[in-house]
Amino acid sequence: MDVDAPGPPPLPRRMALVVALVLLSAVCAEYLIGYDQIIGRPLELLGGLLILAPLYGTVAVLIREAARRTGRGWPTMVLLAAAFGLVQAGLIDQSLFNPDFVDEPSWDRERLPTHIPELGLSAKYLLGFVAGHVIWSFGAPIAVVEACAPRYAGRPWLGRTGITTMLVLYGLGAAIIFREHTRDFMASPAQLGTTAAIAVLLGIAAFVLLRRSAPVPGRVPPPWLVGCGAVVLWGTNQLAPASWAGVALAALALAVAAGCLIRYSGRRGWNHRHVLAAGGAALVVNSALAFVVEPLGETSYPAKYAVNSALLVGVLLLVNRIDHYLRRSKGTVAPPGRS
Repeated sequence: MDVDAPGPPPLPRRMALVVALVLLSAVCAEYLIGYDQIIGRPLELLGGLLILAPLYGTVAVLIREAARRTGRGWPTMVLLAAAFGLVQAGLIDQSLFNPDFVDEPSWDRERLPTHIPELGLSAKYLLGFVAGHVIWSFGAPIAVVEACAPRYAGRPWLGRTGITTMLVLYGLGAAIIFREHTRDFMASPAQLGTTAAIAVLLGIAAFVLLRRSAPVPGRVPPPWLVGCGAVVLWGTNQLAPASWAGVALAALALAVAAGCLIRYSGRRGWNHRHVLAAGGAALVVNSALAFVVEPLGETSYPAKYAVNSALLVGVLLLVNRIDHYLRRSKGTVAPPGRS
């Protein structure tokens, strides 16, 4: 976590940051909330990273590289994350459309109250899957890892070989998941085509945006207040009930969060501690909620709670360590791009 290193990031540092982002993205995407039955089987969790890291972690790296290489910031990364979230849920595992994706009563309890027959999907799952990928699979891990090396946050970490490697690994991971989840179900051509078209439009919009501008004067809330507010808003989104009122509440929480981040992130007082507070809060929310999440399928509850505890303690220590480092260093400069 070197904030004063001149010149381009050294190769070992860049590789360390890439590996950290790949692994953190995979853990945050699937393990932190603890919904899967393997949450009580640590060895299977480690083995699962062989698929999840290519599926999620490579995307987080590619999203970040695309934004930073073109001189853009968080709006571009958010739009790209939404595009990849749609691809993941609508094209690869097709959980957005498959009514029998999970053979558990809870799947229909959450899906049916906001089911839209004409589209063949649930509004709750549409918002939950896309927002979940934007925040937990990609956005929060990028924010946390970039906060580890503020001076390198606005710079590319990979060359052509590294980017090609990420693309190949993502393709392999996506192919495995696609094959596994489309053996007994395939979304309709209209569903697949519409999802692909929207994802492409989101990708185009990500690069139509203006490049990041210089910060403007203005007051910003302290990092601790950003973190507390983010915990409330991310938690509201996650705890919203499976109903149309719940979807509206979750959407409102996300809109308020986005509005506050857009308003304050372009001001001079905004720095990497604020970014860490917003991203770290997302990790804390899911790792805390994991204790009350019922895993899909049978699991050992003592082992589940042990893993939940380990993940929560790990998240708290990680966020606290990075924040302590930023407070002691000169790494509290304004981060690149509006957050």
